Amino acid sequence: MSELKEMILEYGRRARVAARLLARTSTAQRNAGVCAMADALVEAEAEILAANQADVEQAAARGLSGALLERLTLSGARIHAMAAGVREVAALPDPVGELIRRWTRPNGLEISKVRVPIGVVGIIFESRPNVTSDAAVLCTKTANATILRGGSESIRSNLAIAAALSQGLARTGLPGDAIQLISVTEREAVRHLCEMDRYLDVIVPRGGKSLIEAVVGHARMPVIKHYDGICILYVDACAKPEMARDIVLNAKCQRPGVCNAVETVLVHRSALASFLSQTACALAAKGVELRCDPEALAAAERVPELAGKTVAASAADFQTEFLDLVLAIKVVGGLEEAILHIEENGSHHSDGIITEDAEAAERFLQEVDSATVYWNASTRFTDGGEFGFGAEIGISTDKLHARGPMALEELTTYKYQLRGSGQIRK
Repeated sequence: MSELKEMILEYGRRARVAARLLARTSTAQRNAGVCAMADALVEAEAEILAANQADVEQAAARGLSGALLERLTLSGARIHAMAAGVREVAALPDPVGELIRRWTRPNGLEISKVRVPIGVVGIIFESRPNVTSDAAVLCTKTANATILRGGSESIRSNLAIAAALSQGLARTGLPGDAIQLISVTEREAVRHLCEMDRYLDVIVPRGGKSLIEAVVGHARMPVIKHYDGICILYVDACAKPEMARDIVLNAKCQRPGVCNAVETVLVHRSALASFLSQTACALAAKGVELRCDPEALAAAERVPELAGKTVAASAADFQTEFLDLVLAIKVVGGLEEAILHIEENGSHHSDGIITEDAEAAERFLQEVDSATVYWNASTRFTDGGEFGFGAEIGISTDKLHARGPMALEELTTYKYQLRGSGQIRK
């Protein structure tokens, strides 16, 4: 057995022991542990920022894009916000032990369906060090142990954050091994983690398509996937131009490097002129590169403010998660064409319609098969905090077990408890 494989197995052994210990704890004990984790983050601010600075400098030297550097960079304000998010999770209701259903059979056998922890959760992610905190706190709150594997570009930041969280948890008498971060960056570590079905109950990859496909190819346990965020907004014929402008600007520009930022806008042909004069011009003023289909490109050439600010879109642009100030624009003839485009080109993450036509909106909400579907709102709300969940492990684009923001309830499973008085089956 290789030294690296043995190292990963040791993470698993320790996590399994920690998960068993956590499963015995009360909600009050875990809440105290979570609050101590928040305190430890604030106390370790200097160490975390120093580690993060080293990561950012190295990433910049390697030519990481501006959007990815923004996702990587921490500040004192972001660390305090991270700690505040941890405390918010402590205040949320605990799903563990919740009675989902109880019934009694004719023979007197009482059956209860009860929420329980999953056990040991593996989480593989890229770039964003705040995921370390979000994942650790959600798993701890739900009595799960977690093994984290972040990207090489954020290894120092992740190690500093995980160390603080583990130490904070241990102060309250809970197992520090419930939060472990793999300290090596070799890609082979991911394969060993995926093959560790003896200790790992589920694995959640957050990152690019190549990462997710690699995890799915190697995993011997269930995988909850966080695929591309090719989010699409449809500006209907009955959309208010000012509302469309505000929603699209927010969805694209507020934070372009995240998975719930809009990447494609579909525009009803009759709304194209007002869209270009208001929304497209506002986007261009923000520095957004507009990649247009032939019809939108031809119309844009007649708008003086858009001169030199639009380019021809390729077919691939409508299936791309840009994670940058780039937006694909396509003209459609109506709702049916818009829904078909989303089905064929989207990633089933977050899609929305902007319209005053309630009938069209309800049809969109019903027929678009995505994890989150919007009517007259920005896709940027697909977020655990915005949903009132406190934080999230990721945005699942799967359909089984977890879909959309994956928070506390999605980190539990259930079991059946049967109470009898001597019943035997005849």
